[in-house]
Amino acid sequence: MDILGAQYPEQEIQYSDLSFGFYHLAGVAAFLALGGFLFGYDSGIISSTIAQPRFIQYMGTPSSAERGGIVSSFTGGAILGALSISFLADRFGRRLTVFIGSVISVIGSVLQGGAVNTAMLIAGRLIAGFSVGLLSAIVPLFSSEIAISKDRGKLSGLLQFMLSWGFFVAQWLGYGCFQVDSNFQWRFPLSFQTVPGLIMAIGIWFLPESPRWLVEKERFEEAKAVLDTLHGNGSNEDFLQAEYREIVDTITAEKQIAVRSWREMFSRPSWRRRLTLGMGIQAFGQLSGINVINYYGPQIYEILGIDTSTSLQIIGISGSLSIVYCVIGLWLLDRIGRIKPLVITAGGMAAALLVNSVLSKYYVLIDNPSPNENALRAMVAMNFVFSLFFTMIGVISWVYPAEIFPAEIRARGNSLSTVTNWSLNLVFAQCAPMALEDLGFKFFYFFFAWNLIAAVCYLLFYPETKGKTLEGIDELFGDQPVVKDMEDGVVVTVETVEESRHKA
Repeated sequence: MDILGAQYPEQEIQYSDLSFGFYHLAGVAAFLALGGFLFGYDSGIISSTIAQPRFIQYMGTPSSAERGGIVSSFTGGAILGALSISFLADRFGRRLTVFIGSVISVIGSVLQGGAVNTAMLIAGRLIAGFSVGLLSAIVPLFSSEIAISKDRGKLSGLLQFMLSWGFFVAQWLGYGCFQVDSNFQWRFPLSFQTVPGLIMAIGIWFLPESPRWLVEKERFEEAKAVLDTLHGNGSNEDFLQAEYREIVDTITAEKQIAVRSWREMFSRPSWRRRLTLGMGIQAFGQLSGINVINYYGPQIYEILGIDTSTSLQIIGISGSLSIVYCVIGLWLLDRIGRIKPLVITAGGMAAALLVNSVLSKYYVLIDNPSPNENALRAMVAMNFVFSLFFTMIGVISWVYPAEIFPAEIRARGNSLSTVTNWSLNLVFAQCAPMALEDLGFKFFYFFFAWNLIAAVCYLLFYPETKGKTLEGIDELFGDQPVVKDMEDGVVVTVETVEESRHKA
């Protein structure tokens, strides 16, 4: 790799004999992924909460519009939170941004747990959503900036792993509280969100800052110390020096072409392409149909004639299995790459949705007093199959956008990608209850089609990033810095490979 005229052989930038460093690094990434736990927990707990008998008795039976409002207020807040990353992460750093998100999460959780009416519940979910949107953008970005290229996929993908744990805890806690005949049935699950928020708010100060952000702020000695702490093993000084030089040289060059406005991000062809890919992969994650199934699982199973208690058990089992799926997905991610799994999973999800839609049409009619029981079992099984295939897009949709942007626009680019996720999440959260009422399983033909479109796009437009350093990924997009003139090691003029080609 050639950056600013310096040679960085690929074999030099490898994670060799760093077992202690890896476990230290994995511990940091796992702690950051508590933000994913909050995401999964808050997404999962609301579906069981609004189905609890005591909640309905206290708040009244929510209409489809009210149900959508309770769910979508969280998503609306998440959009605002994800947008704020572009300002907070670059100005105040990654650690302080995580702290801010954690404190806001606690405030939102307290409001939800103490809600005395639907308006207060919605306000609490809006605030909690802001926190989760912020954390869902900063955590994969932070993790990608501290990881070695060899293990970046699995460490950044821990967000999805912890999201699965959050969903798992939410579903089984909701089922357990279903057995309690008091307002504890729904207040405790909503209040429990304060626990991970408090842990993150306190624990983040024991973690190091991102070395790449420190270099951006010209705090070079601190950056070197962090790299030594996270990647050093006492005998790999050459590796650390090469890694440090690569980061400093690349960020120094990128600062010469600093982004002055949001519009400028769309004016550079390679940056525009990265934005399209980052926003696209997040959009395809939502267009798979996963959150309609997650948010409205009880309503979907009600359409099939399954009672609340049984549906909560089914969702809980699905959440349990998703953890196993995620372990497999993380293990595969840095071995077989990003793109092949995306194509396979999109095809698998499309097939599962098609089977369910067809079975619903011919064997499980809504007005049929005695539906085909084997078809019912098959439809439930297809939801499990869908969850299995979703695992890889669930992981990669957070990893890929966090790693494809150059340092100068990484926070803004990941912010816009995450906003895409939450914006579509909001649309489906608001519209899905009414669509399910009016269309039933015909609604899933829409997601079937989008999964097929996604598979084609992955094949045609998405470059593989496995094994590349964050700085090395620039080469995939023709955006590697090229030095035109240097005086005593100081960059006088810099242009990108792409710009150089246009001039040639």
